[in-house]
Amino acid sequence: MGLPASQYSVLDAERIERIDENTFRCYVYRVKFFAFEVCPVLLVRVEEESNGCCIRLLSCKLEGSPIVVAQNDKFSASMVNRISCNTNLSNSEVQQLTSDTVIEVGIDIPFAFRALPVEMIESTGAQVLEQLLGIMLPRFLAQLLKDYQAWASGDISRQALGTGEI
Repeated sequence: MGLPASQYSVLDAERIERIDENTFRCYVYRVKFFAFEVCPVLLVRVEEESNGCCIRLLSCKLEGSPIVVAQNDKFSASMVNRISCNTNLSNSEVQQLTSDTVIEVGIDIPFAFRALPVEMIESTGAQVLEQLLGIMLPRFLAQLLKDYQAWASGDISRQALGTGEI
C-alpha cells in the first residue's frame, strides 16, 4: 500500500485492465439472477492517502443477458472503499488492514418486476452482491498473498497473476 497506484500489480490480468496510472477496469464475475446473467464492469480510480488508499467507482456498466444490458441507463451506482493500515497495535510486528466500503445502488424497477414487493427485489439484489463478494474476496486475498510473497522475496516484476497460477 506504500506504492503509488502506477506500481500496483494488476493481480488478475483476466479480470482487471489498467487504463492509466490510477484507473482500472474490473470485469466482475458473471452471476445468475433468476433466468438472467449479469456481469458488472467497473471503472475505478485509486487515490493514495497517508495511511492507505481510496478506491472510487467512476462508472458501472452491466454485461450479460440482453434484458440486463438494457438496464444500463436505468440504474446508478456509487462506491468508495477506503483501505488503511494500522500499525498502532500493542504488538508492533502486527499490522492490520481495514477496508471501509460504502456501496449505493439505485435502480428504476423494470415494468415486468413492478408487481413484486420492493423488499423482495432489494433482498434479491443483496443476495447477488453477497454471491459476488463470496467469489471475489477469497480469490483476491489469495492473489494478494501470492503477490506479497513474490514481492517480499525480491521479485519486483509486478506481473499480473491471472487465473492459472492460483
